[in-house]
Amino acid sequence: MSRTISASRVATLVEGFDRSPAYAGLADALTLLIGDGRIGLGTRLPSERELTDALGVSRTTVTRAYVALREGGYAEARQGAGTFTRVPGGRARAHDRALLPRPGDSDAIDLNCAAPSAPPQLAAAYAAAAADLPPYLGGHGYFPAGLPELQRAIAATYDARGLPTDPAQIMVTPGALTAGAVIAQAFTSPGDRVLVESPTYPNATDALRHAGARLVPSAVDPDGWDLDAVAATLRQTSPKLAYLIPDFQNPTGHLMTDAQREQLAAHLRRAHTVPIVDEAHQELALEGQPMPRPFASFLPETITIGSASKSFWGGLRLGWIRAPREQMDRLTQARVSLDLGAPVYEQLVMVRLLADATAILDENRQRLREQRDALSSAITELLPDWRFHLPTGGLALWCRLPGTHATAVAAEAERRGVIIAPGPVFAAEGGLDSFVRIPWTRPADELTEAARRVAEAWAVVRSRPSGPSRTNRVMVA
Repeated sequence: MSRTISASRVATLVEGFDRSPAYAGLADALTLLIGDGRIGLGTRLPSERELTDALGVSRTTVTRAYVALREGGYAEARQGAGTFTRVPGGRARAHDRALLPRPGDSDAIDLNCAAPSAPPQLAAAYAAAAADLPPYLGGHGYFPAGLPELQRAIAATYDARGLPTDPAQIMVTPGALTAGAVIAQAFTSPGDRVLVESPTYPNATDALRHAGARLVPSAVDPDGWDLDAVAATLRQTSPKLAYLIPDFQNPTGHLMTDAQREQLAAHLRRAHTVPIVDEAHQELALEGQPMPRPFASFLPETITIGSASKSFWGGLRLGWIRAPREQMDRLTQARVSLDLGAPVYEQLVMVRLLADATAILDENRQRLREQRDALSSAITELLPDWRFHLPTGGLALWCRLPGTHATAVAAEAERRGVIIAPGPVFAAEGGLDSFVRIPWTRPADELTEAARRVAEAWAVVRSRPSGPSRTNRVMVA
C-alpha cells in the first residue's frame, strides 16, 4: 500500500521556501525533503490543486515544480494514480553494498546505523563552499591539522561552552573513527591496558584492539554509571587510557552530570589514566536542556573527539581531536602515518555549517525529537514487556528484553525487512544478549512500521525454542 502525505503537511515542511522564482524554490525544497527522507520514497504527493490551495500560490507554480521534480528524477507520474516520490537511480543508489550487501537490503528499514539524514541546509552549504575552493587549488591540498579557518571555527565552539581552546589544539580528521585511530596510534603500544565502557561504540574498541591494546571493560548499567565500580577497576588495572562517552552514551543514551564528571575525573587523575572522551552526540540535547561542562574542564589532560556525523551529516566524513598543546606534535606524527588530511572541500562546507550552526541544529533537534517520540510511543504500545530509559538526547533507544533473545530477534526482524543491532555487538567482552539498539534516525512513519515488524519478530522468537542466531552486519555508527 502506497503512503501519502497531506497538502498541509507539505506546506509545513516547505515553509519559507525561496520564491524567486517560486516554482524553482518549491522544487528545491521538495527535492531536499525527499533526499533526506522527511518525505519517504514511494510517497504519493498531494494533487496540484490541493497543494496550490495549501500554499496559496498559483497552480502554475505547483505544476512547474512537479515537472522539475520529475525531470530531476525525484518524482514520477503514475497514470491515474498521481505523482510519487523517488530518487535518481532508484532505492539501491542510496545504499552501500558493504553495509547492506544482502538481497532485499535496499528495500529494508535500516536501523543498524545510528546516524541521521542531512539537514536541509546542507546542499546550500555545499554550493556556497564551491566559491571558497579556488584559492586552495594552487597548493598541494594537504592540511594534516585541518584548514586554519575550520580549526578556528571548531575552537570557537569549545570557547562558547566555557572551555578556552587555541585553534592549534584542534586536529581535523576524516571522521571521529579516524580521530580514534590517530589517538590509539599515538598513545598505545601493544599490551597497554585501556578502560572501555560496556556497552560502547564497537568500532572505537576495534580501533583500540588493532593498536594492540588490552581492553578493560567497565559496565554501564541500564540506569547509568556506577562510578565506585569504575574507581575500583581503575585501582585494580591501572589502565593507560580510558575511552568514555559521557554525552548521551552510545548505545544507552545516558548523560553524565557535572558532579559525576568531577568525581570520575578525580578517579582518573589518581590512576594516572588519560581519558579519551567521545563527544559525537554532544550537540543532540533534544529537550532544550543546558548541557554539562566539557569533560576536559574537569581534567585538562583529556583528549576529546568531536564529529560532524551526528549533528550534521555522516557523508561529510569530518571529525576532530581537541588535545592539550603539548600532545599535538605526538598526534601529528601519528596522523601522517595514517593519512595527510581531510578533504578540503568538505572542510569548507563545515566552516559554512558552523557559521549557521544554531539554526541548523535547532531544526535538526526538533526533527529528531519528533522521531524519538514516535519510536518510543510505538515500542511502548507494541512491545509492552520491553523496557527502556527514554534519553533526553542522542539517537537511539537501548531496549531490554525479557530473556536473552536479542540476536534472535534481530535475525527475525531482518527477515521482515528491518535491520537492527543486538546487544552483543556493543559488548566489550561478550554478553548483553538481552538488549537491542533501535535508533530514531528515520522518518516517524518508518519508525512506527519498523516497531510493528519488530513486534512480529518478537512474537515469533518467543513462541519457539531458543536456537543459534548470529549477526555479521558491519557496524558503522
